Amino acid sequence: MALKLFQLLFLTFLAFLFFPTISHAKRNIPSDKKSSPFDFIKQLKGSHKGVNTKGIHQLKVYLKEFGYLEYLNQTHANDDDFDDILESAIKTYQENYGIEPTGRIDIITVSKMTAPRCGVPDIVNGTNYMHPGGKKHKSGSRNVHTVSHFSFFPGNPRWPSSKTHLTYRFLLNFPIEAMAPVARAFQKWESSTHFTFARVQTYQISDLVIGFHRYDHGDGAPFDGPGGTIAHAFSPTNGRFHYDADEWWSIGSVEDAFDLETVALHEIGHLLGLGHSSVDASIMYPSISAGEIKNLHDDDIQGISALYNL
Repeated sequence: MALKLFQLLFLTFLAFLFFPTISHAKRNIPSDKKSSPFDFIKQLKGSHKGVNTKGIHQLKVYLKEFGYLEYLNQTHANDDDFDDILESAIKTYQENYGIEPTGRIDIITVSKMTAPRCGVPDIVNGTNYMHPGGKKHKSGSRNVHTVSHFSFFPGNPRWPSSKTHLTYRFLLNFPIEAMAPVARAFQKWESSTHFTFARVQTYQISDLVIGFHRYDHGDGAPFDGPGGTIAHAFSPTNGRFHYDADEWWSIGSVEDAFDLETVALHEIGHLLGLGHSSVDASIMYPSISAGEIKNLHDDDIQGISALYNL
């Protein structure tokens, strides 16, 4: 009971912290499904190649944002025609998410596409690093091969071998109550890698910077309000990790809120150089449900080990 009360008070604290100028206004309730910017996809259920349906152009924007679609002819990029290029992009998306690649917007595809997710693209510069075929991985001295689905950023950026101790700091708008979950996420990565992490004060120079932001916040990857993309981070050695301040956040599992520590685990993976994984149990899987708690998975450990030759 005491924990639930704290969680509710924490959510209220965040609401007032991030909306000081409109604290008197009624805020969207967390269960309001219409608040998600991805909900337009629900109206496209059943769409397939050859149809012209209102909202298809929004789907093209969605798929472009996450790396699946690029038109040379911008006229086609902005129309509502379900063409061959769009069908191919949807098949690739379905393959990445373990869905039968029909190219149709079926109910399973709608469910995946409308789920809250990380803002980091699944495909970068036309290369599908989240391919479902997997990679053979030799497990230590046991010489056992397992199939993994981790991925890296283009060019495999990573921290130099001489840089195994990384410092991080929180921006001024970061609530004190949210710092401990992030610290726990760093500790979990520390226990599974050769990295060590230490927090420094807000005014000090650090390798990593963590903060809450809303909409366009100057990094070229604007947030989209409640739902949709909930956080993002950049590859080494950029060091930026951003939560979307418009989401409902919690410590632990709370209905209609996102667990700060679980999302931090995912975004720290990006900070270290991991891309997305097609293993839905892994922390590097692109989407997450409200109230969901996840930890590091074998696929995540195998990925970071392969990237840094651990």
